[in-house]
Amino acid sequence: MSDMMPRNARHNDINAEASAYHTSAATHATLSIIKGDILHTPTPDDFEVFENGYIIVADGTVQRITSDLPNEYANLPVTDYSGSFIIPGFNDLHIHAPQYPMAGLGFDYKLLPWLERYTFPAEENFADPAIAQRWYKRFLNKLWSVGTLRFSAFATLHAQSTLQLMRLSQQSGLRAFIGKVNMDRNAPESLIEGTDDSLATTQKLIEKSRKLTPDIGFIVTPRFVPSTTPELMQGLGELVERYDLPVQSHLDENLGEIDWVRDLHPDIPSYAEVYEHYGLMPEGRTIMAHCVHTSERERALLKARRVYLAHCAQSNMNLTSGIMPVRRDLNYGLSVTIASDVGAGHVPDINRHIVQSIEASKMLSMLPGHQGEHPLRLPEAFYMATKAGGAFFGQVGSFEPGSDFDALVIREGDNPLGLSPQERLERFIYAGDDRSITHRFVAGREIPLPFPEA
Repeated sequence: MSDMMPRNARHNDINAEASAYHTSAATHATLSIIKGDILHTPTPDDFEVFENGYIIVADGTVQRITSDLPNEYANLPVTDYSGSFIIPGFNDLHIHAPQYPMAGLGFDYKLLPWLERYTFPAEENFADPAIAQRWYKRFLNKLWSVGTLRFSAFATLHAQSTLQLMRLSQQSGLRAFIGKVNMDRNAPESLIEGTDDSLATTQKLIEKSRKLTPDIGFIVTPRFVPSTTPELMQGLGELVERYDLPVQSHLDENLGEIDWVRDLHPDIPSYAEVYEHYGLMPEGRTIMAHCVHTSERERALLKARRVYLAHCAQSNMNLTSGIMPVRRDLNYGLSVTIASDVGAGHVPDINRHIVQSIEASKMLSMLPGHQGEHPLRLPEAFYMATKAGGAFFGQVGSFEPGSDFDALVIREGDNPLGLSPQERLERFIYAGDDRSITHRFVAGREIPLPFPEA
């Protein structure tokens, strides 16, 4: 992990001069100009590359990318990262913050026994605010370290600890949606709430967070259908409608889980339709993680509701859940993102999850029923980890005009092979780590390590 400036990068405080500079794109805007090898994926088809290019940013928003600095900007200072490459920050739409301490444990088990043996005991600890404070700081430091600048996280059912995570996230400079987990059945006694209490504490937390954490959104978070009664799901659906909130949960991760849902809701045709039935699939504002075993009927519903599918390849392999048919889902027109699912995913590093998503799609393309399906290519997977996930937050995840300037500056040292910027990025995705990330920007603001003392 490094927060050191590249040797040949020079920083300039341009605010005083630039704030008075007028352009047709941004009158009275605070301008910054950043130089380096720029790569992003406006579409999943290929990288757009500007070698030794410039990004012009006004008030945290990208105005333009250009290969040559226009004359009207010639007298403004430039933050020069020549020799480094600049990419959009990573976005992780499915991560369990309280499971960070147990990441890497229990992978001889499948999903349901893994939850019982490892996950629930770990989450019980977050009833203690001191434990929550300590581990959530470490969690946020780790996300910052690996370049995850925006995320959607499950907390626990403990309202105080969930608010701590939201306040620490606000303090960190990262951006997030965070949800208090709701569970009123089929869990250890210490993690089961009364239905009315669950709804009441959720509503209070929604209202508190709107005042205390303006950059951190609340997201309604039923853990999954087996852990929430119909009465709780109905009440959560009413909160979604009343407060115009997004929703996150799990869907079709494991065959045993799907059978369990069928037993619990025999009158509803599919797992996905349980969420929809109770108002927990708001259009364009829903994240469903895994979706390994979705039916054609469910795919049609997910497309109609414009659901974000969080693909967790590492987690699904760790827990022997299966391989999500990403190519089939993309061809169907579904929005698929790449996510870590820590702690069932053992690391939060999104570059690792890009690689495992590509590798899983290659393996699936060789299996009966999937032969002939094209595996994911690097530009597609990178798009899924940046722009596809960033869309949940607005115009985020690329450097197109109007996008928030969320960026990572990456420097790998010497380049004896004479690699192109795209080849250097590929090497970082497959073999690099956080030590190569030298600077992190969220909405135009450079973010330092959030909690150095943690």
